[in-house]
Amino acid sequence: MAENEFLKGRGAQMNVHNRFFEHSHETRDDFLNYCAAEGDDWEDNKTVTIETFPKSIVNKVDSPDVGMGYSLNPYQGCEHGCIYCYARNSHEYWGFSAGKDFERKILVKKNAVELLEKKLRSRSWEAIPIILSGNTDCYQPIEKKFQITQNLLKTFLKFKHPTGIITKNSLILRDLDIIKELAADNLITVNLSITSLSEETRRIVEPRTATIKKRLQTLETLTNNNIPVRVMMAPIIPSINSHEILPLVKEIAERGAFGVGYTIVRLNGAIGQIFTDWIQKAMPDRAAKVLHQIESVHGGSLNDSRYGVRMKGEGEFANQVAQQFKIARGLYLKDREKPVLNCSLFEQQRDGQMKLF
Repeated sequence: MAENEFLKGRGAQMNVHNRFFEHSHETRDDFLNYCAAEGDDWEDNKTVTIETFPKSIVNKVDSPDVGMGYSLNPYQGCEHGCIYCYARNSHEYWGFSAGKDFERKILVKKNAVELLEKKLRSRSWEAIPIILSGNTDCYQPIEKKFQITQNLLKTFLKFKHPTGIITKNSLILRDLDIIKELAADNLITVNLSITSLSEETRRIVEPRTATIKKRLQTLETLTNNNIPVRVMMAPIIPSINSHEILPLVKEIAERGAFGVGYTIVRLNGAIGQIFTDWIQKAMPDRAAKVLHQIESVHGGSLNDSRYGVRMKGEGEFANQVAQQFKIARGLYLKDREKPVLNCSLFEQQRDGQMKLF
């Protein structure tokens, strides 16, 4: 494919320079001309998995506005390709680009289950919910092959330890029986990401995720099985999905969600360059408007790193979004309570079996 051709089925349209590298790469015209003359593609668009064996797997989350204490990420990088994803920057720590590399070079943490079990057996560990995943989606497509998330859930069930899931993939229903067992002891909540009701929007903004129809069906299936589900409409992107707040909250309420959360898009680190390049190619007619509106909620910048402000933004547009969610919750989610996960069963199961004495 030509360098400037829109890459279908992927989010990022470019690789950006890794800030930790002294040298950068340039795709020269003479190289592209040579590839074209030879009939060769100048790059491979296939997804590559790379097996890794980290020393630890449970991460303490220090950010005060994230809403979780500990996270566990079985994969690094994400094939879903969501163009706005804040996790893209973390791929640079592994020596890759936050752009196309993030979607095509996926690190698989092969020893994740053993590391989790070791952590839960530690005498110093006290039960507190561990969330799958705080960074990249634990049910991205390669989970179907590697089944690491499935085995992590089995481990949480074995130890009667509270956990949570954040995903936008209907693959979660494969593990419905395990999740039902966890829910029976109030050991799990699911955060299902649904950013739009428009399949056209989903396809271009989140190219390799489950369809909107499948996500709504997933929500309904989970709640019909007494599994508590909160929907995340994250992020709100001005002039792309910002007009959908009330109809989306109405839809998810009718399908049993106990609550809804949101963030306003912020393009931190390399994501600003990646998103700007993408929207100028994907939505050239509204690119300038969207970028200016994003800047308007972050003090004139595409990003704001201040805790407590960065997720919700400031200014007129941010206030309008907040008011819409307030109205939507009052109309459709009134009196629905957030469950509190059970941390009392773990101590009896610390060794992986019920203590009798």
